[in-house]
Amino acid sequence: MSVHLIRDLDNLHRSLMTMCTMAEELIHAAVETLARPDLQKARELAEQDREIDSYDVTIEEECLKILALHQPVATDLRRITAVMKISGELERVADLAVHIAERSSCLVGSTIVQVPPKIHTMAENAVNMLHESIDAYVNLDTALARKVCRQDDIVDDLNREIIKHITNMMTQSPDIIEPALHMFSASRHIERVADHATNIAEDVVYLVEGEIVRHRNRSEKIAS
Repeated sequence: MSVHLIRDLDNLHRSLMTMCTMAEELIHAAVETLARPDLQKARELAEQDREIDSYDVTIEEECLKILALHQPVATDLRRITAVMKISGELERVADLAVHIAERSSCLVGSTIVQVPPKIHTMAENAVNMLHESIDAYVNLDTALARKVCRQDDIVDDLNREIIKHITNMMTQSPDIIEPALHMFSASRHIERVADHATNIAEDVVYLVEGEIVRHRNRSEKIAS
């Protein structure tokens, strides 16, 4: 591997790590707004999201430049491909963080709808999955990546329970439909964070083992 390629890959890795940190902090802050809705905080998170968007574009441009200049093969080519995909997943996580904060801010002053406790449990699981998927990338740890894939079912189950609970609330009290729908949306956005964490974990498996596990059923994905 040429000195220039090593340098460019190192720079690419540092940029992705910065983006990882920013996205993780953003989703943490968004989840906190579920307990303390704050319109101003939602606006601040939207500003941070634009910075993450910029990183996503920069990383994609750097990946394309490396492909054109160095024509990498094997592991190096898989790394660049994985970085581009992970960057895209992180950008979507940041978007979801903003959506969660926006839905929470719509509950400011509302006392007729309480946040279901399971939403906080689901959010904790989703954020932890994101953190572990990033750790799996940093350490090239496919065992941890497959653990993240297994955890997605837990979040999916929690989301179904929450949606059922909210639907029952709206059926029994039609006057709470509007705030309940905001809660409904927040739950779906949190569930999507877990999906993106799973996608990152799948990208780690591809990077390390050269195996594409996306779209397989869950048992095949975690047992390979």
